[in-house]
Amino acid sequence: MNFYIIIPAHNEESYIGKTLQSLVEQTLLPRQLVVVNDNSTDQTQKIVKAFTSKHSWITLVNTTSSDQHLPGSKIINAFNKGLKTLDDNYEVMCKFDADLIFPNNYLESIAAHYKNNVKLGMVSGFCYIEKNGQWVLENLTNKDHIRGALKAYRKECFLQIGQLKPSMGWDTVDELLAKYHGWQIFTDESLHVKHLKPTGQSYNKASKYLQGEAMYKMRCGFWITLISALKLAYKKKNLRLFRDYLSGYFRARGKKIDFLVSKDEGKFIRGFRWKGIKSKFIK
Repeated sequence: MNFYIIIPAHNEESYIGKTLQSLVEQTLLPRQLVVVNDNSTDQTQKIVKAFTSKHSWITLVNTTSSDQHLPGSKIINAFNKGLKTLDDNYEVMCKFDADLIFPNNYLESIAAHYKNNVKLGMVSGFCYIEKNGQWVLENLTNKDHIRGALKAYRKECFLQIGQLKPSMGWDTVDELLAKYHGWQIFTDESLHVKHLKPTGQSYNKASKYLQGEAMYKMRCGFWITLISALKLAYKKKNLRLFRDYLSGYFRARGKKIDFLVSKDEGKFIRGFRWKGIKSKFIK
């Protein structure tokens, strides 16, 4: 299968070389790989150029955006700039982070899943982080959720969901819209991807309300937002985040910020979320 990969990168000199090396060592090589160097002030560009000089299928795009860390919008805007440089001769479109080490059979395994099930719209492995000298599962979400760090979309699914939304919550919206359109999602527990920089490490105070805002933009409604805020704050072991998430939701509602999904899609999302919540209590 033809894999196209886009990697947004901002000041990733400590990691990007390891990520690219793991991808050039794949048993199934990607057809195209674009690194979008977004306003880096370190050696990211130099490291990527070393790979482009050796591998014709790797290219570098330089772009300049705000120095502010804005989860969701900044990284997807960079992704979209990379997307504009590619043709449409792909079968699988990937958005990968710049701080991952993939097992060498990763792309080949993803391709096998797609070939074996024409209904699969998205597939991934699992992120592992290093703790006390051991690699352990980065347990931030349900195991059936594909992390934003390692997204891989079948072309038809990618186009049907309207590609990726430049907003916090994009990596949840994409899955929900895929399910809305009848696509299946699969996570392969045998594919262990090393995540060198744990999620949330670079989040700042300016972004603390964005999770709640994302829930509003997905048309989740108050009660689902309340439950989700409690769950996320508990998982991150910071109950102050519960207040921040709810504040973000009410701020977005007060400003009547544009939604990411249509009314019908929102109705589907609420129904899907309520079904998931109820399943936790009714076995």
